[in-house]
Amino acid sequence: MKVLSVVGNRPQFIKSAPLSLALREAGLDEVAVHTGQHYDDEMSAVFYAELGLGEPRYSLDLRTADAAVMQPEIAAAIAAEQPDWVLVYGDTNSTFAGACAASESDVPVAHVEAGLRSGDLAMPEERNRIAVDGIAELLFAPDERSRAILEAEGVEGRVAVVGDVMADAARLFGPLARERHPGGRAPRSYLVATVHREANVAQPRLGRIVEGLNRLDEPVVFPLHPRTEAAIERERIVVAPHVELVQPLGYLELSSLLAAARVVLTDSGGLQKEAYWSGVPCVTLRPSTEWADTVEVGANTLVDDDPDAIVAAVAAARMPDDPPALYGDGHASERIAAALADG
Repeated sequence: MKVLSVVGNRPQFIKSAPLSLALREAGLDEVAVHTGQHYDDEMSAVFYAELGLGEPRYSLDLRTADAAVMQPEIAAAIAAEQPDWVLVYGDTNSTFAGACAASESDVPVAHVEAGLRSGDLAMPEERNRIAVDGIAELLFAPDERSRAILEAEGVEGRVAVVGDVMADAARLFGPLARERHPGGRAPRSYLVATVHREANVAQPRLGRIVEGLNRLDEPVVFPLHPRTEAAIERERIVVAPHVELVQPLGYLELSSLLAAARVVLTDSGGLQKEAYWSGVPCVTLRPSTEWADTVEVGANTLVDDDPDAIVAAVAAARMPDDPPALYGDGHASERIAAALADG
């Protein structure tokens, strides 16, 4: 059996690593397609090297987030490979393009991270999630909340609750990350911030978020996504001296840095979960999140782009006592591989 996997950005490279291993162990032939949605070496190639991923058979190098440009190129790979499944991850435009290309090629789609909803249709990621779940024949939900959402929406595909493949990555790569020291910084002596979503790198939102970071009284390590760096330079946004701007970090280095931070401030869905699994409270720079359980248990606070709320949330941030296990046991990949093998 052959599975064609479509990836395009940093979180998808991380998610694909444990799943690629599980597919291989299950005897499935995986063909990887990298769309090039993230094409900067620090956001793409470094993860293949660091996580031990095999080079993709199809490296499209499209250097765009335009799904209409990606779709025919992915369709050509599908036509050449004739896979039994097309596997897509999460909520990016690469995910949407891959699902559409598979559907038009009459190849069934399997969607990892199905059923996640933030309730914010202004987010392109939310629209992608809904569209791909409507196309998929096999929907891998991380938890029962996601299953219930899919059932309420009346999706036609088969839903399987498998856990979260990011938990698999944390289980497999966490020990490697913990061997790395976070740049000589004492544990809990600093904050980590990341900002990358399209809405957050536009004005006035980016300026308001940076204002909040500037008003914090602790050191902030701020790895810059390329488009965030470009926006700060273009808009001449002033960053305070205690906010240390650094280049994008590899997965293991960022995981090590995150695990020793006092608080993580982010608009990344993946980092909200990684912070939780690392026992680090999170402040989310968005008005909503698809990972609502982290908010409900008190480990994550939504502040949107409000500088006052950012300062207050960071000051108050604490992990709950005895936080419950969320999003699976770190073995979602094996369940996904078995389900694909069974058809």
